[in-house]
Amino acid sequence: MSKSTGNLKDRYVNEVRAKLKEEFSYKNEMQIPKMSKIVLNMGVGEASHNSKLAESIVNQLTKIAGQKALSTKAKKSIASYKLREGMPVGAMVTLRGERMYDFFQKLVCVVLPRIRDFRGVSPKSFDGRGNYTFGLKEQSLFPEIHYDEIDIVKGMNVSIITTAHSDDEARSLLRHLGMPFKTK
Repeated sequence: MSKSTGNLKDRYVNEVRAKLKEEFSYKNEMQIPKMSKIVLNMGVGEASHNSKLAESIVNQLTKIAGQKALSTKAKKSIASYKLREGMPVGAMVTLRGERMYDFFQKLVCVVLPRIRDFRGVSPKSFDGRGNYTFGLKEQSLFPEIHYDEIDIVKGMNVSIITTAHSDDEARSLLRHLGMPFKTK
């Protein structure tokens, strides 16, 4: 187990769980919310015409996540976009367990502070069921990606799926884990 994972997961078990239990007055330990997975998604419309670009995006997302990314394929043919069913349109990866905690720590401590004029992530990007999704404008924010190997600058969606039942519970969980939300 890497040292950073142990620190974040230990902090969740030893500090954050107790704070959440007190804040929301849970009666049972199993009610306390936790992160269940993080999903990274890069959509690349131009990849349908250039297969090397699709491979490049999959390789970059694999480096970022530390786990093999899957190429996503078009489900339908759309003539106006010159898109056929089965053509590559992006890449995605789902992180759980240690890799999820490693990625979250890297995201909060390294990637988000590298954004120019960063003042925090929006506290309104919750879906109503305790899941949080936000976008990053470029993949070069990650230290694994060298600027000279970028074919095309693409953004990505980061979805943090929690077991929380409300947005307030999830917001509190992520805030205690170190997510920098904007203040009004």
